[in-house]
Amino acid sequence: MLPPSLLSLTIDSALLHISHFTDLSAIPDPILTLLFKETLHAGKLTEKVLKLFMATGNEEILYFVESLNIKQILSPVLPTRCSEKF
Repeated sequence: MLPPSLLSLTIDSALLHISHFTDLSAIPDPILTLLFKETLHAGKLTEKVLKLFMATGNEEILYFVESLNIKQILSPVLPTRCSEKF
């Protein structure tokens, strides 16, 4: 039996802490794509994590998101009366 590769150990560690990341742009595209697939497989794709992946501009990830019909949740902005005096 072969020991796990450094890449697989890195992906596993990243999955454990994916919700704490603030930027994924420094990750090379092939590894980023693998991390996205593993995140989906592990059920850890939240709105925040999706925004992180989308912000990278990786075309393969954008294609996956579009083909799987994953939509970002749009929170409505309620009007306020800040400009009027009471």
